[in-house]
Amino acid sequence: MAAKNGAIKIVAGNSNPTLAKEIGEYLKTPLTKAVVRRFADMEVFVEIQENVRGADVFIIQSTSFPANDHLMELLIICDALRRSSARRITAVIPYFGYARQDRKPGPRTPISAKLVANLITRAGADRVMTCDLHAGQIQGFFDIPTDNLYASPVMVRDIKERFDLAKVMVVSPDVGGVVRARGLAKRINAPLAIIDKRRERAGESEVMNVIGEVKGYSCILVDDIVDSGGTLVNAAEALLEQGATDVNAYLTHGVLSGGAVARITGSKMKEVVITDSIQPTKEVLAARNIRVLPIATLIGEAIGRTAAEESVSSLFD
Repeated sequence: MAAKNGAIKIVAGNSNPTLAKEIGEYLKTPLTKAVVRRFADMEVFVEIQENVRGADVFIIQSTSFPANDHLMELLIICDALRRSSARRITAVIPYFGYARQDRKPGPRTPISAKLVANLITRAGADRVMTCDLHAGQIQGFFDIPTDNLYASPVMVRDIKERFDLAKVMVVSPDVGGVVRARGLAKRINAPLAIIDKRRERAGESEVMNVIGEVKGYSCILVDDIVDSGGTLVNAAEALLEQGATDVNAYLTHGVLSGGAVARITGSKMKEVVITDSIQPTKEVLAARNIRVLPIATLIGEAIGRTAAEESVSSLFD
C-alpha cells in the first residue's frame, strides 16, 4: 500500500515484533530494515538501514514490560527517523503503558502520562496512534494528532460467534469502566451490570456489591487492562455467588504481571480473552483459560487509512 504522498515505511521496535510483522503482512509492506539493539551497558542503539527520506513512517512499539526500555527504544527510533528526513513519523503504540498515571492521586505525585506524551512529541513524532487508552483524556496530553483505536469491533465479532446473546450480560468490573462496558453492551444488545468495589491498596481489590440482576446469565467482564488479575478473579466469584451461570472476560491489554496467569488459571473463570497489543508470553499462550485475539488487521487498516488521508473514525461506526 502506498501513502498519498510518498511511500509507507513500517519500523518495529523490540516490544512486539510478531504484531509488527502481521501488520506489515496486512498492508503488503515488508518491515523496514533496522537495528534496535543494546550496547554492553544496556544503552539503546538504533540504525535505520533503508532510505526513509520523504517517507510516511509508522513505528510499531508498545511500552509494555520492560516499560522504560521499550519507551526509550521508541524515543530513539523517532529521533533516528527525524534525522533521516522522514516526511511524517507516526508512533503506533498499541499499549500505552503510562496511561494509568493520568492524574495526581495525592500530593507530590507526578502525572507521568503527560510527561511521556511530551517526550514522544519532542523526540520527533508527528502523530500518535494507540488502542483503548486507559483514560480517553490522555489524547489531550499530546500536542500532536492522536488516534485512539478501539478493540471493541474485534471483541464484538468474537462474542457474536461464541455466545447465545439472549443469555449474555455485560459487566463492568468497576464504576470507572461503565462507559466502556455500556458501549460493548449496546453493540450486542445485552443488559449491563456493574461491580462496586473498594480498592484498599494498589494491586489489590475487594469486591463489595453487584449492581444488577445477573442470575441465569452468562456474564462477560469488559475492561481495558488486566494486570494482577485480582479484580477479575474477585469479580468472577461475586458474579457466580449471585447466580451467574459462568463468567468470561474480554480485555484489551494483557499486562498480566507477577502471578496473574496462575491466579487466572486457578480461578473459576471460564475464559479470559486478551488482544496481542502486548506480545503474549509462553506462560500466557499455555494457560488453559486465556485466549489471544489478534488486532493486526484493525491497526493495519487504521495505518492504511492514515497514510491515504482517509477517515479512521469510520472504522468504529
